[in-house]
Amino acid sequence: MSTDEADGGESGQAKLRIIEDARRAILDEGRPDAVARQHKHGKYTARERIARICDTDSFREMGSLVEPLRDTGFNADLVAPADGVVTGSGLLDGRPVSIMSHDYTVLGGSTGKHGSSKTNRAILRATEHGLPLVALLEGGGHRIQDGQDSRHFAGAGPVFQLLARNSGWVPMAMAMLGQGFAGPTNYAALADFVVMVRGGSTMGMAGPALVKAGLGEDIDKEALGGASIQTDRHGISDLAVDDEDQAFAAVRRFLSYLPANAQQPPPLLPTDDPVDRTEQELLEIIPESPRKAYDVRRIIELVADKGSVFEKKPTYARNMVTSFARLNGRPVGFVANQPRHLAGMLDVKACEKAAHFIALCDAYGLPIVILIDVPGFAIGSEAEKSGLGRRSGRLLFELGQASVPRVSIVLRKGYGGGYYAMGGGRGFEADGAFAWPTAEICAMSVEGSVDVVYRRDYEAATDPAARRQEIIDIFKSQLGARRAAEAFGIDEVIDPRQTRQILCDTFDRCPARRPDKNPPRIRPISPI
Repeated sequence: MSTDEADGGESGQAKLRIIEDARRAILDEGRPDAVARQHKHGKYTARERIARICDTDSFREMGSLVEPLRDTGFNADLVAPADGVVTGSGLLDGRPVSIMSHDYTVLGGSTGKHGSSKTNRAILRATEHGLPLVALLEGGGHRIQDGQDSRHFAGAGPVFQLLARNSGWVPMAMAMLGQGFAGPTNYAALADFVVMVRGGSTMGMAGPALVKAGLGEDIDKEALGGASIQTDRHGISDLAVDDEDQAFAAVRRFLSYLPANAQQPPPLLPTDDPVDRTEQELLEIIPESPRKAYDVRRIIELVADKGSVFEKKPTYARNMVTSFARLNGRPVGFVANQPRHLAGMLDVKACEKAAHFIALCDAYGLPIVILIDVPGFAIGSEAEKSGLGRRSGRLLFELGQASVPRVSIVLRKGYGGGYYAMGGGRGFEADGAFAWPTAEICAMSVEGSVDVVYRRDYEAATDPAARRQEIIDIFKSQLGARRAAEAFGIDEVIDPRQTRQILCDTFDRCPARRPDKNPPRIRPISPI
């Protein structure tokens, strides 16, 4: 008989068994019915998700024994293992992250008062330790049983302040893996990267039931906030994939380009792709006709390290391409007009997409490559209704704030205000301002300028059409890359095949940050 038993107490081993039994009861092995329900819908459990995204056996949970709040008639007998959210830390590709995963098998993934405390601690851990934050979301936001009591809800909670505080300090990546109306959507709005699963994920300010109760509107969850809606149309999500494993892979890929926090340099990877690799295809990729489209993604693929391109928001604002890639192992961001859609024109969606990406690259020290083929800003009544006049200012604002090295290359059209907004020439102190021989740079489209300024001239001619074309031809003879270089508006006209080497050399010779030339202000004010 042990001493503890003789004294009427329990041994340490016995006490440990009690704790282990209690923990086992709330883990997947102790809840087979809940696990089966989740699997029936083709979904992993909260802990399975963590196990699949983290390196093998690297996750360390915090708060596994947490119980829900039980202090009123409605929740006196509430059963909510771990209070609906699994939190802790793990390794992704050998690098530590802070991670949280909503447990949909616990009251629809709703977050209780104690679960909220766990969430806040996971976010604070990311802040204090300088770790990326990964959130695997599926649930209904704040738990109604807790929230319908002012003693618990009146004080609100610091979660959004904590997330906002992390912005630009640590990367925040979130996967929406099921229903994510209300709170999870608000989390995602503050994230740097959001991925959804087509046919399984939803986001929005309120789900169909609440919409029906509040507005009398009948709408299903997919039409209200499915992955296609929120990724392709609204751009709240950056990427939509086919299953959860692809979502986990996307999160890992996104984080691979970024440092753990803003005080660390971007992660360099070894590569056997030669810096001086040339691609003959680049010499012929721009069509002879300025009205003919091409795919700017192909240029990025040919210039960047092979296999290194990862596009952010590929299906949203398709007239703008924003991609992570590597140049000689160095992570960089590519911002490019896409002639295949709206001729690469800048509208509200394109401006805001590019602006957010520039801010992200600047926050984490990634140099920026801007590929310019822009006919200008959208014009007309629809452009004005969209607020383009103000909302385009976000792109100009972020270019003006960025302190990382940047290079601009005019591939073809560099027209009007769009040329400024894409960082062309000397407008934003590019570390390299280049043009391909196919570049045309001017204040506005030639035909439009002739019709505005020279209409009386050509209409008075014996042959108005011939005179109009004559004026157009004169102007077009003045737009080329060589003339731009002659006045030193750009640094050089480059051989397209040497673009890769020029970019690598330029970034190798630039400091990681440019000197701060800002006046002694407290903070800048974004135009939106």
